[in-house]
Amino acid sequence: METVLTTHFANEQYRHADTYLQFGGYEALRKALAGPRERIVDEVKKANLRGRGGAGFPAGVKWGFLPKDLSRPRVLVINADEGEPGTFKDRQIMGKAPHLLLEGIAIASYAMSIHLSYIYIRGEFIREARIVEEAVAEAYARGFFGKNILGSGFDLEVSVHRGAGAYICGEETSLINSLEGKRGWPRIKPPFPASVGAFGLPTIVNNVETIADVPWIVTHGGEKFAALGVEKNGGTRLIGVSGPVNRPGVYELPAGVLLREIIYTHAGGLKDGRQLKAVIPGGSSTPVLRPDEIDVTYDIESMAKIGTMAGSGGVIVIPEGTCMVRALHVLMNFYAHESCGQCTPCREGTGWLSKIVGRIENGQGREGDLELVLDVCDNMMGRTICPLADAAVMPAQSFLWKFRDEFEYHIKVQKCPFGNKF
Repeated sequence: METVLTTHFANEQYRHADTYLQFGGYEALRKALAGPRERIVDEVKKANLRGRGGAGFPAGVKWGFLPKDLSRPRVLVINADEGEPGTFKDRQIMGKAPHLLLEGIAIASYAMSIHLSYIYIRGEFIREARIVEEAVAEAYARGFFGKNILGSGFDLEVSVHRGAGAYICGEETSLINSLEGKRGWPRIKPPFPASVGAFGLPTIVNNVETIADVPWIVTHGGEKFAALGVEKNGGTRLIGVSGPVNRPGVYELPAGVLLREIIYTHAGGLKDGRQLKAVIPGGSSTPVLRPDEIDVTYDIESMAKIGTMAGSGGVIVIPEGTCMVRALHVLMNFYAHESCGQCTPCREGTGWLSKIVGRIENGQGREGDLELVLDVCDNMMGRTICPLADAAVMPAQSFLWKFRDEFEYHIKVQKCPFGNKF
């Protein structure tokens, strides 16, 4: 199987510029600078490159939202926050192949006539931030960033900005506010960042993996990248598998791979012969699936048809014997803690969900609690500035719909059917 990103991940020296150059690094940038900007955008569109951060929006289309007027400076912001529980693939790129990201930044910036780029990296990624900062310094030293890049006349300044560890700053407008030194609160849209973004300038925000794919597309062509995936979902994608599997980790696989294959072939199935109970397929905010639902291809449209999402590529495997009430309580605690508090439905709703599910889990559930949870969800979904409320609602609803018997047992018998003590 052809790989786009992970070919040299096993080489510890690949994160350094000298080794990256030995393997053809920055040749795609040279090729891009020698041709028209419009061709790069066209190739990215042909590639069917969908955003790898969760929403899955076509990257080339997003780039086209920038205003045609070049009199105002533009900004490219790389979302390296990666705060979605169960997701850990972007940090692999930054830690093992940072120059792949940096080359993608340079190409994308040239394509969009951008001269200023920021890499907004999660505060907890201390090691990865240092590696990326070192790689940026190397790129400047070798003329890949700065003034007159490779004699092309194109200038680009790149800065690394460390966040402070807020889940909400994975949302693009919250990230922009944080980058500006403001509280990480989402902005009302419109205006969209492509019109009014960082520092009031037209801004494109892209995920790490999305931009890291760009050098391969420039080298091999958009059509070849598209052919690696399925219709409307080009290329490969990095999928992180966690939970009690034999080989947890990050796998680069084509978009058309079956979810069952990810779990049982690549991750080696569950440890000690345990049976699968459920899968959260795309990070903690995506609706849960039962074992009879995993014969689905891991692409955006196919996952949507069965009521869930590929999201940020974080596959969380849940084995038999797990209390789904306790699992949901853990998730609801997270979203209640991470709500920024700007929108009332989210600020209050996530707290209510945590409290209600918590009392059910602790043997203090009341008749009508499940209907109350679903009612709270209905009053949160789609009623806030950003999708954090939706991110809490989707697992809450799906856990109740698909494992309602466990919640009812906790309420009626007032104990956990799996022997968990309150």
